[in-house]
Amino acid sequence: MTQPTTPPPALVDSHCHLDFPDFDQDRGDMIARARAAGVTRMVTICTKLRSEPAVRAIAEAHDGVFYAAGTHPMSVASEPMATTDELISLAAHPKFVGIGETGLDYHYTAESAEAQKTSLRIHIDAARQTGLPLIIHARDADDDMAEILSSEHRGGGAFSCVMHCFSSSAALAHSALDLGFYLSMSGIAAFPRSTNLREIFAAAPLDRILVETDSPYLAPPPHRGRRNEPGHVVHTAAVGASIFGLSESDFAKQTCANFDRLFSKACV
Repeated sequence: MTQPTTPPPALVDSHCHLDFPDFDQDRGDMIARARAAGVTRMVTICTKLRSEPAVRAIAEAHDGVFYAAGTHPMSVASEPMATTDELISLAAHPKFVGIGETGLDYHYTAESAEAQKTSLRIHIDAARQTGLPLIIHARDADDDMAEILSSEHRGGGAFSCVMHCFSSSAALAHSALDLGFYLSMSGIAAFPRSTNLREIFAAAPLDRILVETDSPYLAPPPHRGRRNEPGHVVHTAAVGASIFGLSESDFAKQTCANFDRLFSKACV
């Protein structure tokens, strides 16, 4: 007698970019593969507000796919500055679940640092007013990021936040966690040389961890170097389970619970 197959544990890909042209040829099949792997929900991220209609259409077309929108810090110099009212208006959509991604990136675009700071504060204000989580991109800007998040949260009013694709310093992790924020684990945490990053995650509270792909980027082993997709979050989650000494099922349950707490609008 054939034994019933145990379904994979349910997971959430908390950050992906399903509108990117990398998926134009097989978007539906890719989403189906993710579901078969146990990925029951995905948040697809709009990085330029002029792309919001296309990102929204993907979310509307697929059960379990939600979306967020903002202006990526690397695009601030080339895109119109978002307004708080504009972001609040977008947030009225039932599948719009987060503000961003926004943040600071001084690795490639340090020349637009002041504009990035202005944009970040606008997104923070929208997150504060809507009650939706802020989605932060941070690269080579740890000191400014910690200062702005702390001063805005403690001085301007509380808001919720996830440090997406976290790969910054332990100091920034501590600053974010002290504010009650979440750290999201991407495929970078599964790279063999990411020992220090895994140690940062291991020191964080388990109830403040999310998992993501950031697809089509940063595919974890065994797919490293190829296009990433939401179904590959299972490999990052397996590494996360190992970091915390949990079964893959228990880690999946915990990260789903964490996601539900932070992205409460995406609960289904």
